[in-house]
Amino acid sequence: MRFVVAVAGLSLLAGSAQAQSVEEFYKGKNINLAIGFSAGGGYDLYARQLARYMGKHIPGNPNIVPQNMPGAGSLRAANFIYTAAPKDGTAFGIFARTTGINPLLENGATFDSTKFSWLGSVTDDVSLCVTWHATGVKTWQDFITKPTALGGEGPSSEPDVFARLYKNVFNAPIKLVSGYPGTNEIMLAMERGEVDGLCGVSWSTLKTRNAKWLNDKKINLISQASFKKIPEIGDVPLVIEQTQDKEKQQILKLFLAAQEMARPFAAPPGIPADRKAALVAAFDATMQDPEYLADAKKLELDVNPVSGKTISDLLTEVYATPKDVLKKAGEAVTK
Repeated sequence: MRFVVAVAGLSLLAGSAQAQSVEEFYKGKNINLAIGFSAGGGYDLYARQLARYMGKHIPGNPNIVPQNMPGAGSLRAANFIYTAAPKDGTAFGIFARTTGINPLLENGATFDSTKFSWLGSVTDDVSLCVTWHATGVKTWQDFITKPTALGGEGPSSEPDVFARLYKNVFNAPIKLVSGYPGTNEIMLAMERGEVDGLCGVSWSTLKTRNAKWLNDKKINLISQASFKKIPEIGDVPLVIEQTQDKEKQQILKLFLAAQEMARPFAAPPGIPADRKAALVAAFDATMQDPEYLADAKKLELDVNPVSGKTISDLLTEVYATPKDVLKKAGEAVTK
């Protein structure tokens, strides 16, 4: 009899837990936001700004606590969110835009990007290659013909990926100097003369964090990784237009697709559906929040939201890329 009563009691407790509303669950809780980069960079700025406003749009108004988790070009944070973070809706992260395609290229990723709970991206963007003004590398033609030392972070980081991509696709004489914690440190290394430049730096980051350099012409804009030119950048060459080889264009397009999800946020796979819906709705609401937008304008952060569904659909399409193209793309960024 006691066993029956005990089982009945446990059933009631389980039913009560399952019936807990999203608001009841989140009330008084913290949500950890893993930032896959060091402090002070573009991803860090976007993440911390989102953290200040998104909590009020989640039922129960939890606090969002940013935590820097740099390593392997944000793969450390992505692997953590996918495999080790709690799958109850109390953790999400921001990763490099190339993170979604990393598993296809066997670059140390241990996840299936299509299974993340994608919340959305604050903006789309374009990545650039830049060099310090004092170097002899000032144009795209210089870049693919003259030895250039480029700063990097780790095998799967954007600076490393784009440096290797251009080295192999265009036979550019690039020397990759990897191991810097983030683009902020690479920029300082450029100023000190340790490296000539870097690739994979976001235009949104450059024009906010390095506006003085742009105004004083301290850096040369070498190329832009995008499907179309951004008017405010001027006549900087599009990488995709620098080759007529169809196979090379296919490889480049795989990486350019990542520009559509420039500042992507994702929670672990398998979180409760109602909490995932609440996080997605809160992200979308934050993108329309007048206070958030005013703050973003003051910080000179671009806000051109990309929905979580759009990211999921894009990754599903990318995952359908022919295997022979993926193999060659993987070789292009690992050699």
